[in-house]
Amino acid sequence: MSAHTLLVVDDEVATHEVLAAALSRKDWQINDAYDGLEGLACVEARSYDLVLTDIHMPGIDGLELLRRIREIRPEVKVMVMTADSTPDNVVRAIREQAFSYFSKPFSPEAVADLIAQAVNTHHWEDDIEVLSAAPQWVSLRLRCKMETADRLMQFVREMGTNFPPAERDNIAAAFRELLMNAIEHGCGSDPSKRIQVTYVHTTRAIVYLIQDPGAGFSFDAIEHAAIANPPDDPAHHLEIRAEMGVRPGGFGILLTRNLVDELVYNEKGNEVLFIKYLK
Repeated sequence: MSAHTLLVVDDEVATHEVLAAALSRKDWQINDAYDGLEGLACVEARSYDLVLTDIHMPGIDGLELLRRIREIRPEVKVMVMTADSTPDNVVRAIREQAFSYFSKPFSPEAVADLIAQAVNTHHWEDDIEVLSAAPQWVSLRLRCKMETADRLMQFVREMGTNFPPAERDNIAAAFRELLMNAIEHGCGSDPSKRIQVTYVHTTRAIVYLIQDPGAGFSFDAIEHAAIANPPDDPAHHLEIRAEMGVRPGGFGILLTRNLVDELVYNEKGNEVLFIKYLK
């Protein structure tokens, strides 16, 4: 099998060394560039399966490099990394169709997992459609695919710079649970359908709204979910899910209520809004 081709663009030698060690398998061919213009010349000369670029570099910065790669080689996946993550940078990366975005310092194992996810994801170019990309108001239309949920969760985690790491993880976990519910139940895991996600940052809170095209649900008719369990039988829903032939789980809504400050559904049950207040 031919090697995956990876271009690392970063002016810090240590980053190249860490990534080379994390991807020390034989099925990776790694090229190195040490500023944005050198990285652009590499991409102009050949196509890569994946480009990892820092933001702050000599020549042109990584977000400008991302924009130019989208113009000349739109099929190439680009992952953005930075030691100075801001909501503005995250939003611009989303607008320019970055595949993923992560902060430095990073865990080599976690980044290796993100890279593996990137190279194993196909037909990804229109999975995330940008409707609004203002730092205080981001609206996206997503293809109903599990891979899309995992990609977007990484962006969500990076948007939470106003929160300590544990809170950021809680927000990302709550978001993923609600998005997975929308994909599985609202869309029936049908990639021809789409979900709309809106993120709003106010002076007092961050707000997420997830809207799916499904028929919705009633809290009176979800015996297969943990939130409907009687107090004396906290695992009752697992028996019901087994009878229905549904995978184990059903903790999403209950878990999410414990991770965010407010959780509100519309009357139909196919739109959910959650709020996390800024302390």
